[in-house]
Amino acid sequence: MLAGLGFRQFQTSKIRTSIFVHTSRTVSGNPHCHSASDLEALVLGQYRNGKFRHLLHAAISDPSFLLAACRNLSPDETPLSSDSIARVIALEDLSLDLRSGRFDVESSCVKIFPSRKKGSSLVLPKLDLKIVIEAVRMVLEIIYEKRFATFAYGGRPKMGRHTALRYLRSSVENPNWWFRVVLRKQVLDICRLKTVLAEKIDDDELIGVIERLFASEAVVVELGGLDLGRGLPQESSLNAILVNIYFHGLDLELQGIRAQIHCGNPRFRGLEKAEDSQIFHKPIRVYALRYLDEVLIATSGSKLLTIDIKTSILKYVENKMGLKVDKLNTSIHSAVYENISFLGMEIQAVSPIVFHPPLSEKAMRAKKKHLKQVEAKASELKNARETRRKKLGLKILKHVFKKLKRAGEVKIDFHAEGEIGEVFRTWAEEVVAEYLKSKEECLHWHRLLTSSEFLSLKGIREQLPESLIDAYDQFQEKLDKYFMPGRTSKQLDENEMKEKDEERRYAKRTVQDLTELCIRVNAPVELVRRAVKLAGFTNSMGRPRPIKLLMCLDDSDIIKWYAGIGRRWLDFYCCCRNFRMVKTVVSYHLRFSCLLTLAEKHESTKKQAIRHYSKDLKVIDENGVEEIHFATEKEIRMMGDRNLADPSPVDGAISMTLVRFAVNDNLSFCLVHFCESTDTILYRVRLLQNRLNVDPSNEEKWVPGMAAIHEALNRKCLPLCEKHATDLFLGKICLQDLDCTSSLNVD
Repeated sequence: MLAGLGFRQFQTSKIRTSIFVHTSRTVSGNPHCHSASDLEALVLGQYRNGKFRHLLHAAISDPSFLLAACRNLSPDETPLSSDSIARVIALEDLSLDLRSGRFDVESSCVKIFPSRKKGSSLVLPKLDLKIVIEAVRMVLEIIYEKRFATFAYGGRPKMGRHTALRYLRSSVENPNWWFRVVLRKQVLDICRLKTVLAEKIDDDELIGVIERLFASEAVVVELGGLDLGRGLPQESSLNAILVNIYFHGLDLELQGIRAQIHCGNPRFRGLEKAEDSQIFHKPIRVYALRYLDEVLIATSGSKLLTIDIKTSILKYVENKMGLKVDKLNTSIHSAVYENISFLGMEIQAVSPIVFHPPLSEKAMRAKKKHLKQVEAKASELKNARETRRKKLGLKILKHVFKKLKRAGEVKIDFHAEGEIGEVFRTWAEEVVAEYLKSKEECLHWHRLLTSSEFLSLKGIREQLPESLIDAYDQFQEKLDKYFMPGRTSKQLDENEMKEKDEERRYAKRTVQDLTELCIRVNAPVELVRRAVKLAGFTNSMGRPRPIKLLMCLDDSDIIKWYAGIGRRWLDFYCCCRNFRMVKTVVSYHLRFSCLLTLAEKHESTKKQAIRHYSKDLKVIDENGVEEIHFATEKEIRMMGDRNLADPSPVDGAISMTLVRFAVNDNLSFCLVHFCESTDTILYRVRLLQNRLNVDPSNEEKWVPGMAAIHEALNRKCLPLCEKHATDLFLGKICLQDLDCTSSLNVD
């Protein structure tokens, strides 16, 4: 439900196309660069007789894959060099161990025990095992990525949460009923997974490695829970691709159901292309959307059809996939009268008028008043322009008359006849063009000047000079050219055409409001407010309050912690219709909670803190440079539905606080993968559920859908360099980017 608090988004493939290793060696033993296409060709080259064979020996244990996996694990934007990786881990030895079968998965795992006696332990892989897991994920992605269904999202390149919501809003038309396939909390069956993998992969050693990963609990895929795709340390990078592979059979079943129903209800193209068409052809359609283990199915048919589809899908999930379904929550809902929770959002089918509501009476009065003000201002400018022209013309005539009266002639040193003539010509053309805009005036003068037919009589025209007749005919042509009613009606009927277009658009909108349904995506307002209160940003009255646990941090770290949570919320909920509510939470509750925390730390008032840091929470670094980490009010106002970039994978930062030690640790390396800095700062992890003594599975005391970091990491100490500590605070990296097996236990 509130996936934004856990930020349920998996880090998609990081295979960089610029640098990869070559299988050949240099003089120093380091591999050369290799492209992503070469790595893909290396995997696809093992396809023989309908299956992939010898993947562990030919691809995963190859130094090119191991180095590519290392670079994927590195959170830094700059690619790692082979020398920097070699100083941390020997890839050659790891490659030999994999090929010879000496690599021991169990010895590469570390069990972390919780701080309390009744807590559960956590098994985390070491860095060498993480590299192997990432290499396995890369191979599986190359094999299966192009085989996945188009409606399968999560754990795929450019197929994240916001992409799924865009598909939902743009492709789902006129849904009447929908339901979610809600799974009970259970662990993925490794035996069934091996059967699914064996359909495409004939490599007992690779499947054996995956089986040992499950046996050692280094990889635990929990379905129906909250750990998938949230960047939590208890989740492996292999989880998302394994879930997609396991659910691929369900995707094919859904595709078969959709094809069967769509063939029986074809869409007749061309019936509604005309704007004034009175034919409304709405064939029955079935829509499916899956994000990892969350499945949503919508239909535009009857409820009986939806029941049949639900029955066949649940039968497949329970019998073929061996999963337990929560049938109470897997119920059919009306798409129009009930909203449904999916991907941490509230989704409902509404009329298009909801997105473009008509103006209220107050707004209409304000609009009319504004138009009158604009018209009055234009009239004032026109009168002022005419007055200035009149004064300037009188000055010119007065000057010429004065010169003629004194000297009898006008003597000037330069010739200005052309410039003056051009000015008067421009004025005249503007006056005439303004006059010709009036349709009534044109008709009036055309009627007056053409009413007399005296010179049109044949007897009169024969007695008059030819030059006079030609002049009269030319005059009549000019009248017809500039004052002809037919011409004026074509030029000056723009207002009438606009009114007709407006009426046509209004009729079209009315028909759409009565016949079409769109998808509205809203943020869960009550859950967000509940999370804000649970984390301590607000008091029981809903007003901002300070968090005393953060007072031991530096001012910049306090601001970065608040800024990281605020920007994650804004990035996650920017696709929601009620995004303004989330803006209020970030711009008011989080901002002033941060100001109150800083004020209480320095024993000052809120006004003094605002005067010192400003509302943008500016902070000065060690070099005297002013930095702004928290989103400014202007940036928050500019954010909206058009910014739909998929949010980066982050952990449940709202439930984790880092407490800094008073003494720095210069003996330990930074825990971020492949960081060689020893100038580190010690931070102690404090988890929200342990501070409040609350079980995250208890939805009455915890926020439903809010992710929680495993309790085994509570009170563990993390040595981090200054750069990566800032990235962790701001959400640029998550706990999956850290080697938590090297965390310290400090009393």
